[in-house]
Amino acid sequence: MKIINKGFLVNENIRVKEVRAISNDGEQLGIISAKDALKIAEENELDLVMISPNAKPPVCKIMNYGKFIYEQTKKEKEARKKQKIVNIKEVRLSPTIEDHDISIKANNARKFLLAGDKVKVTVRFRGRQADYSSVGRKILDNFYLKLEDVSAIEKRAKLEGRNMIMILSPKKA
Repeated sequence: MKIINKGFLVNENIRVKEVRAISNDGEQLGIISAKDALKIAEENELDLVMISPNAKPPVCKIMNYGKFIYEQTKKEKEARKKQKIVNIKEVRLSPTIEDHDISIKANNARKFLLAGDKVKVTVRFRGRQADYSSVGRKILDNFYLKLEDVSAIEKRAKLEGRNMIMILSPKKA
């Protein structure tokens, strides 16, 4: 028999004296010695699997371990399918950007937001431009106004080093 390990103690690896045993059909067998539980499992051609090692005494179930692992793997795959991966797209602006250019970048950001991605809007300051962070804030406010129908501000405009960053997330429908 090949050993499949997913973090559960099985059969001879269970090294406690007493366990709370549960039969294959879910019936409580009570607190019995681990050897007796293993003997019952072997008589039914099944495995003794420690389900809850932290309980006092530990809970063990008599079951087909291969089938149990298969079911667990199937559940994990289903859970992964339901997860939605959110990407963060970045749009970079400069403090000297013109209105028309902001509109073009806002249209690109709109596509990202409609696709369900978050958008990180960055205004990059060079040299002495960082002294005029109020200009960057105005640019980001203007950018958001063009997108407020499809987005919500997740993180307000904030100066981080030489960049002013704002994060927009898609509006919930």
